[in-house]
Amino acid sequence: MASGTERGAEAAGGPATCYRELSRFPAITRAALGAAAGGQTFLLYTECSRPDLPRRWLLRFSRHYSLRRTGSSDLAVSRAALSTEIHNQLLSQDSPTGQHRAVLRHCPQRGHELLEVWGSSGRSHSVDLTALGKHGEVYTEGPFACLAWSRSETRLLYVAEKCRPKPRPPCPWDVPGAARPVEEDEDEEGEQFVYREDWGEALSTRSVPVLCALDLEGSSLSVLEGIPEYLSPGQALWSPDDRGVVFVGWWHEPFRLGLSACSNRRSGIFHLDLASGHCELLSAEHGAACSPRLSPDGRRLLYLEGGLGGPHRQCLRLRMLTWQTRQTVTVLDVVQEPTEAFTGLYREALPPRCWAADSQRAVMGTPQRSRTDLLLVDTEVATVTNLTAGSPEGCWELLTLQWDLLVATCSAPHHPPSLVVAVLPPAGRELPLCWVPVEDAPTVPSVTWKTLTVRPLCGGQSPVTHGAQAFEALLLSPTDGTAPHPLVVCPHGGPHAVFDARWRPSMAALCRLGFAVLLVNYRGSLGFGQAGISSLLSHVGEQDVADTQLAVEQALSSEPLDPHRLALLAGSHGAFIALHLLSREPERYQACALRSPVSNLPALLGTSDIPDWRYTSLGLPYSFERVPCAKELATMLLRSPIAQAARVRTPVLLCVGARDRRVSPTQALELYRVLRARGVPVRLLWYPEGGHALAGVETEANVFGNCARWLLRHLGQPRQDGTGQHSP
Repeated sequence: MASGTERGAEAAGGPATCYRELSRFPAITRAALGAAAGGQTFLLYTECSRPDLPRRWLLRFSRHYSLRRTGSSDLAVSRAALSTEIHNQLLSQDSPTGQHRAVLRHCPQRGHELLEVWGSSGRSHSVDLTALGKHGEVYTEGPFACLAWSRSETRLLYVAEKCRPKPRPPCPWDVPGAARPVEEDEDEEGEQFVYREDWGEALSTRSVPVLCALDLEGSSLSVLEGIPEYLSPGQALWSPDDRGVVFVGWWHEPFRLGLSACSNRRSGIFHLDLASGHCELLSAEHGAACSPRLSPDGRRLLYLEGGLGGPHRQCLRLRMLTWQTRQTVTVLDVVQEPTEAFTGLYREALPPRCWAADSQRAVMGTPQRSRTDLLLVDTEVATVTNLTAGSPEGCWELLTLQWDLLVATCSAPHHPPSLVVAVLPPAGRELPLCWVPVEDAPTVPSVTWKTLTVRPLCGGQSPVTHGAQAFEALLLSPTDGTAPHPLVVCPHGGPHAVFDARWRPSMAALCRLGFAVLLVNYRGSLGFGQAGISSLLSHVGEQDVADTQLAVEQALSSEPLDPHRLALLAGSHGAFIALHLLSREPERYQACALRSPVSNLPALLGTSDIPDWRYTSLGLPYSFERVPCAKELATMLLRSPIAQAARVRTPVLLCVGARDRRVSPTQALELYRVLRARGVPVRLLWYPEGGHALAGVETEANVFGNCARWLLRHLGQPRQDGTGQHSP
């Protein structure tokens, strides 16, 4: 039953109301440009999405605009058509000239996948891929997925699951002497329950990908041959002459490790010659390469490359291959120590269209400390220009770059995503860039934000002094109500991830409920140089925990916050940090809400899709043959929050997905039992279809509502009457 505090919060605009209002702003997920006659007018097509909470699904729709160049850098923008809902679309991709659009659809009546081609005269092709039976389900998201046009615009390339033999139906007569099919083979029958590996969390239906080519002129579909059996292909595109394909191949021997959010898996850039079937490795043999992007003139291939093993996400190199000579150079190397101008590249994927028309410059988005900025890279002279540094928006994403027109989104913690366009000036004259709003979302008046710089303590004041680099935290504060505000502390998961200054509806909703929110980018976060990432190895459970608490103390000392109303809200490794804080300072925090928490490190060795991280996090080398020893298991247990759970006094809410492959939900179940046996207020929410991210419209809304009500119940609802008091 809801408490008086919760009923009051709902009446005044509680968690559900706040979340519903702030979730209405759409995210812009894709953009494509088409050039009209004369080359001065362009059609801009965008795809957007937002939660449709009453219907419990993700509403997807398209918007159309007209862009007209009125000068060397001036653009006039107008809406060209009304928004239209997108139904049953799984993938879409425009051809190089913008004259055709390929669309992969799901046919709900038959459960089939259809690949269609549309043009100015309507639909020109429709192929029932499922009926052809040459492969399994098409990959529509994740690291393998692609839909690529040939330069001649006559063929399409995509990735699908390898076709498996369908199991034969059982014998209809279960009586002695009943006739059985003559062709039935006992060996095949014995294959029915053989374990088949997949690629882990969020990729449980992805096992053996194959490259598929659809010839529109010849009306034929083929599964490409010649790819070594030890590779899993993805991220494919056509070679400059359309006679071969370039793809990323991931080694999957001796067994597959989780691939989601792991850029350290062994992979390479390959070229497959379709005539000879010869497969050539273009990148380093022992590296982790991904995201190939061919220049408009077909002479250069950009791609990203990281180290093999080690942290799951790292600072990456930008490499460039000259197609004719096969010579490769490093355009941008790994940045160990960041500078004011450039902190490194951290995104695992370049924008689908990132090259300028001169085939010399490229634009990409990447974390730069607690921001995500757009960087222009001149590949000939290896220089970097930050196109968005100092802008009030803290997160920029490039959607497309065609005909030197930049289409991007920008947002901030108080500003939902806006769509903007700009003309890219000639080389050397890129700044200042003039951004023109296309769809400008209003700011949310109930939220303000700032970036706090935190410097680790020295001289024994901090448990860990290794890597004394400064880190940052984002402080979001409510504009309504009376200070001091209760504070919700959020260390991010990963641990090699980052809270950039983007729009997050759930965090804005907490501010509207009267809470201040501290998003902590402790040492080990992305965007602060590779040395910062490496500093966390062998110091998990120490450095990250100390950094988070140090950020809290600095915020309390410099901002109008209530030190007696503190809460923790975190997921995955962030929940690991939060649990350590609860055991180290049992009286400090009054409430804690956790998603997919890590609590018992050795138990994850046999249950997680990334067992290698258990060793790497402790500074130990990992190999596929490795068998744990007692000393290592003991070290892992000592670093585990479960070992100190007896010290926890704070009320804890646990939210887990039953299908989580990264952090088994049994981690939370074990913790729940320990806390409940000791009389600590604890509640466990178990989402049967949820994965590690607890994603999905209904699940995300439910998780937020439960977490917010938990905080309100145990911290008290912030007053809005100017008395400076709070309810008990």
